[in-house]
Amino acid sequence: MTTTTTTTLPRLGRETAAARARSRPAAPSGTGIVHLGLGNFHRAHQAVHTAAALAHTDGPWGILGVAGRTPDVARAMREQDLRYSVLEISPERTRITVPAVHTGALVAAEQPEDVLDALAAPATAVITLTVTEHGYTFSPRTHGLDLDSPDVRADLRGDAPARTTIGRIVRGLQRRLRRHARPVTVLSCDNLVGNGELTGRLVREFTEALPAAEREELVPWLESAVTFPGSMVDRIVPATTDTYRDAVAARLGLYDAVPVPAEPFSMWVMEDRFAAGRPAWEHGGALFTADVEPYELLKLRLLNGTHSLIAYLGALDGRETVPDSVGRPFVAEAARRVLYDEYLPSLTVPPDVDPDHYAGQLFDRWANTALGHRTRQVGSDGSVKLRQRVPDPALLHLRAGRMPHHLALTVAAYLCCVTPPPGFEPGPHAAAMADPARERLRAIVAGAAPGTGVRGAAAVRAVLESGLLGDGLTEHPEFAARVAELADVIVRHGPAGAAADALLATDGAPRPPD
Repeated sequence: MTTTTTTTLPRLGRETAAARARSRPAAPSGTGIVHLGLGNFHRAHQAVHTAAALAHTDGPWGILGVAGRTPDVARAMREQDLRYSVLEISPERTRITVPAVHTGALVAAEQPEDVLDALAAPATAVITLTVTEHGYTFSPRTHGLDLDSPDVRADLRGDAPARTTIGRIVRGLQRRLRRHARPVTVLSCDNLVGNGELTGRLVREFTEALPAAEREELVPWLESAVTFPGSMVDRIVPATTDTYRDAVAARLGLYDAVPVPAEPFSMWVMEDRFAAGRPAWEHGGALFTADVEPYELLKLRLLNGTHSLIAYLGALDGRETVPDSVGRPFVAEAARRVLYDEYLPSLTVPPDVDPDHYAGQLFDRWANTALGHRTRQVGSDGSVKLRQRVPDPALLHLRAGRMPHHLALTVAAYLCCVTPPPGFEPGPHAAAMADPARERLRAIVAGAAPGTGVRGAAAVRAVLESGLLGDGLTEHPEFAARVAELADVIVRHGPAGAAADALLATDGAPRPPD
């Protein structure tokens, strides 16, 4: 809990001029980037890399941050001269920096016209996004724009300020075209397979659904003046708590309402397809490549996919944090098996990455007890995350005649967290996981097999047929049956029992050493 003493300290951003000069660099010379999604990840990742790039090569690459609906971070940043601190935390030390790269902070729900003006501004050369997977309003079945979404339909009508990310981008691009038509890059920094290609396709699908006059005006310009490079981002960034506010106060003697905790590790890989220039991000630690996909899949599956399994098993075991979860031998063993036996064979590893070294780094990162990443945070939004991580590797094994027992365990543990069977208590950390599909999944399960919950194969089949994990897995009823078996073991014997069952059922391939 933040103490009275802490909150009476001078506010970050309101130090004396001399103190500011000693503690951080000056603000950028201009705004060249508009970022949609002013959450912790952006502020601990893209902003930090941009600050490092500008420290090496100056330029007009300040970032105007745009929150969607929740105003807290934007308001706090405005009260702090657009400053906030980043705490890089490991068991060995805590390092605090102040990136100082933001030139403004807007809230789209409160300042929609200002946001569109920013997207259309001549100086804006890059539009970046971290709006999480479900912020793209695409259909899980078609991976196309969800034209049945009321928000998408409202944005297409244009009778009110845009509500969706894709709607905001397209309306901003329209305004840009009509004012000066300067090129611009739209760069997704979210954990989506082919995030650049997907973002570009959703923007074009929205444009194609506009009235004919608007469509015919915008489509040719999109093709000639707007690029959508792919990217891969990687950093573990927990939620902000009073613990981190107190840590900033103790070290800096200042009160920061919105500090961001993060692990020391940070990685950013991008295609170098920018229509109107970019910061010298290569000097800020970013890697540019012609083919992002191998890095993207490496991260989505080995890091994110395994992370999900750790979070679900840990939450069901009553563990609040990922380090506490992976410290349980049965969770660590399940994580090793899904990573090495089921995810890794589905990948083409980039030539500059040693898979054993990378996996070792992952376990060190998950075990960072000083960071304390919460299972409820990692496990949230599984209905969107898992369809990016599970189906393709699972199908690869199933089509080869192998049952991916630990991928089935991932799905079973997820379902036990978000739609637990009657009489089964998943625990407070599972119950606290946010998921946009929670109520819909509960209704599907209840309708398919009343009274049995996800323990029944019929219920799991109904969940898969709903499009939770795409369409391919519905062709393999044995996968649904295995998920149901493991869910039943979780209910009867707990997550440790289910992990033991999955381990016993594996094909016996030798496991790489720890």
